[in-house]
Amino acid sequence: MRDAENIREVEALGIDLMGFIFWPKSSRFVSERPAYLPTQCKRVGVFVDERIEQVPRIAGEYALDYIQLHGHESPDYIHALKAAATPRPCKGGVSIIKAFNIATADDLAQTKSYEGLVDYFLFDAKGKSVGGNGEKFNWSVLDSYDGDTPFLLSGGIGPNDADVLTSYLLPLTSKHCIGIDLNSRFEMAPGLKDVAKLKEFVFNLNTEIQRYRD
Repeated sequence: MRDAENIREVEALGIDLMGFIFWPKSSRFVSERPAYLPTQCKRVGVFVDERIEQVPRIAGEYALDYIQLHGHESPDYIHALKAAATPRPCKGGVSIIKAFNIATADDLAQTKSYEGLVDYFLFDAKGKSVGGNGEKFNWSVLDSYDGDTPFLLSGGIGPNDADVLTSYLLPLTSKHCIGIDLNSRFEMAPGLKDVAKLKEFVFNLNTEIQRYRD
């Protein structure tokens, strides 16, 4: 996100995390610091195969709470990043999210070498480009996930998915699914969220979750 007023409006919905893309090839690239950054939700910086020394610098400048690695970052890269970010640039430290592109259950095997190394995984759909493809993958493949690392669910979640998402999301809570990523299908333009769509979706999702639990 980049627009100060849009950031304020989305933050007011009570979301937990807000993402900022620091990959120059993205149409959502944050090229300069927004006039307002959220204070009521956590800030997530998204990086793609960035030079290691740049990540803690940007994390400090934007007071990031999370670093999301959405490229081909290896375990060795993450070890080096942790060393470069010590002492950590943000109060309380920065948590690391490693994104993985998933199409089949076999794709989950790539998470094994990251267990215990990062704080969270993010499971996104495989596509021709890095992230933001607006594509779903078959969430049922996550039934095969047997790791210990909590994860976020991404991949083409749209305004009409509250009911079907609930049927996957709640059973997956036993397998450490801790949240969902809402991106391109809730935008009016790259980096500009449709607040009305987000608000309606959050309401519908909460309604479906309550109905499921009842």
